[in-house]
Amino acid sequence: MRRSPLNRVPRPVLGSPFHLLVLLCSFALCAYAGVRLLDGDWLMITVWFVGAALIHDLMLLPLYAAADRALITTTGRRAAWVNHVRVPAALSGLLLLVWFPLITGRVSERYAAVTALSADGFAARWLLVTAALFGGSAVLFAVRTGRRRPATEDQ
Repeated sequence: MRRSPLNRVPRPVLGSPFHLLVLLCSFALCAYAGVRLLDGDWLMITVWFVGAALIHDLMLLPLYAAADRALITTTGRRAAWVNHVRVPAALSGLLLLVWFPLITGRVSERYAAVTALSADGFAARWLLVTAALFGGSAVLFAVRTGRRRPATEDQ
């Protein structure tokens, strides 16, 4: 028996008190981080954030949305493996975005001076992690596909 929309129990607008406390704590942490971050050269940091938002919204979002749309249209009805490509591609792209200066070798001297570690090998490690992500996703897809197919018995 379905309940009509009139008989539904209204949900609280703010959620539970625990969720409200966690939300307020996260706002306080963000405010602290913002004050500490903007303590230095606030103009260049603001320009960097605005530039990053514009680059993402005007360049990267249309690029990966078009790639995803092309992936969906080329698969047609066989879209069972689309998420097995999306997830490793998104994780690999995120790793590339985070470690881009070290992967390209642009800040290897500064990295070595600050950490006393060599910056060599970040590109190779990123490629290995990307290969492992796609390989693991392919294995998972093969296992899932193998479970779906009924075994044929020869009698």
